[in-house]
Amino acid sequence: MTVLALSFAYVLPAQFRDGASYEDLYDGETVAMLKSHVRELSAAHLEGRKAGSEGEKLAAAYVSETLESYGVDVLSPEEGEIFGIRTQSGDTLTSRNVVGYVQGYDKKLRDRYILVGARMDGEGIMTMTVDGEPVEKIFYGANGNASGLAVMLELARMVQTNSIMFRRSVLFVAFGASSETFAGSWYFLNRSFPDTGNIDAMINLDMLGLGNNGFYAYTASNTDLNAVIRTQAGELQPILPEISAMEIYPSDHRAFYDKEIPAVHFTTGRYSEHNTERDTQSILDYENMERELEYIYNFTLALADADGGFAFRSADVSQKNRDSEDVTAYNDCDQRPMFLNSQDPRRFLEKWVYQYLKYPEKALMEGTQGRVMVDFIIEKDGKVTGVRVAKGVSPELDAEAVKVVSASPKWKPGRVAGEKVRVSMTIPVEFRLEKKGSRASFGIKK
Repeated sequence: MTVLALSFAYVLPAQFRDGASYEDLYDGETVAMLKSHVRELSAAHLEGRKAGSEGEKLAAAYVSETLESYGVDVLSPEEGEIFGIRTQSGDTLTSRNVVGYVQGYDKKLRDRYILVGARMDGEGIMTMTVDGEPVEKIFYGANGNASGLAVMLELARMVQTNSIMFRRSVLFVAFGASSETFAGSWYFLNRSFPDTGNIDAMINLDMLGLGNNGFYAYTASNTDLNAVIRTQAGELQPILPEISAMEIYPSDHRAFYDKEIPAVHFTTGRYSEHNTERDTQSILDYENMERELEYIYNFTLALADADGGFAFRSADVSQKNRDSEDVTAYNDCDQRPMFLNSQDPRRFLEKWVYQYLKYPEKALMEGTQGRVMVDFIIEKDGKVTGVRVAKGVSPELDAEAVKVVSASPKWKPGRVAGEKVRVSMTIPVEFRLEKKGSRASFGIKK
């Protein structure tokens, strides 16, 4: 990839702009810049950055201009990478991604990438009925997700300033139309970026503004990424994330899972103001955002400097390992394994398998459908291992079912007589075509 060398420029904190307060005079540079970014990205004139709106377009322009001012090479055109989405109403929605790039120094690794992404669009304007009258309300989206964009922009500045320390190159992507089934990240991976196979890991920044809710890292139980997080915990850090076994909020990391690219979602979690007009700058904890930024910078550096790559999943256990210790059948447990606090296997199918399952193109074209029976083991630590097909349909459908089940987050393990045990399970994964060779569907038969 040929990249132009741009000179570094730093933007002074905008402390005297409209919207700034007297208290802002006491902010350090980083906090001041985080506030400035959030103030711009959640401003009223952006009208909530609805996907395809003028507000989202203005947000994209702000992200692009800020990256350029920080010396980050912007790979997308001035207006962003534009793509279209067909909506349920049949209209075409026009959105865009903004892509920045900082080249790594290692000749052997600089064509490998760590990608940092953040959702750019929001809910926009909603019309509500108040006292019998329609009233328009702006959903400003300060935490969701001006906060993640702000952290990404300052992270890009830090990486550019210290680029000599990064062996791999780092991509920074503001994803448009994320709320529209993660369209921006899908477009980037499937239509826009030619070197998808060289992305070693993805870091997703979505909703990072609340200090009291905690700080979480969701990796879909990826062994390699969890190992990096645990290693970072042994070093001096301003804040440490809690590894979450459950997905806190669906976001652009899902598109990367579909491409079998290891991804971590950093977030402060759900909050009562989410997708309401109360999601404004006033609810954010900027000092905590600064601590999160410092941690995420250290984490990004650790990924960029790693000698090896990162596996999407751990190797399946061999049949020998499967038989080396007694395995208890699911129905024989005193306390059965639980997924999302439910002992019903349908919860796993509905909330995980059918959320990530993709109908293989060859099977779709050939009209192949049916039920794949998948065996797997839930280990004593809750990990899913030993995934294999007990009864298959076709190589394509079998492989897709195994892939999605293998990527499962941790379960709550089963118990017998109060002790944790390894538990074997079998689930049916349904692939259905409503019309042969055309429309695909997944799910549990009613």
